[in-house]
Amino acid sequence: MFDAADGRVEDIRHRGRKGVLSAWRDAVLLKSVYAYGTRRRETAMLDLHDLRHNPRAKAYGRFGAMEVRFGKASRGSPPKRRTVLTVPEMDWIVPLLEEWTVGVRSGFGVGGHPALWVTERCGRISLRRLDEVFSLVRDLAGLDADLELHCLRHTYITHLIEFGYPERFVQDQVGHRYAATTALYTWVSDEYRNRLLEDSLRRRAERADTREGRKKR
Repeated sequence: MFDAADGRVEDIRHRGRKGVLSAWRDAVLLKSVYAYGTRRRETAMLDLHDLRHNPRAKAYGRFGAMEVRFGKASRGSPPKRRTVLTVPEMDWIVPLLEEWTVGVRSGFGVGGHPALWVTERCGRISLRRLDEVFSLVRDLAGLDADLELHCLRHTYITHLIEFGYPERFVQDQVGHRYAATTALYTWVSDEYRNRLLEDSLRRRAERADTREGRKKR
């Protein structure tokens, strides 16, 4: 999918057509949704100042964390806030966000508009446009038409689990109230399951070797 998004930028540029900046935005936006696991509304409502420093990850500069101010609310409650940390496995997003915020975004002529993701009409990107962007790139990539933008969030959750992060950390990153919800979103790969099995067998063999060594002594 991300290759298709990047290819779209190059295709428009090669043809000398309008829309290079918008296609560039779309590519970085989709990667950002995956890199932080944000929902549609959370993504659309992000402002520039929501990109934050993380004192524990100084190398990422102002992209060490993302402040989500419009998280999914419980019934009758205001939107929930949370801070999503940039994880090392996704730190490829840092230079992309820097390039977008420092250079590309200004090409839209938005002036002092606070939104992180802006449109050709100098406004904040809409939920509908987010869906259109995903559908367009999904189709270019030849992926299943049933896939929606939210699948990037599902993938983020699964990959954090596969990277070895504790379930509580993952739960806090994505703003789930209950751990059971996080579990429902997780579909680990066969490769990951086999890796767990191999690690278990290795530990078992090591314990057996240790016991055998003690007997010989």
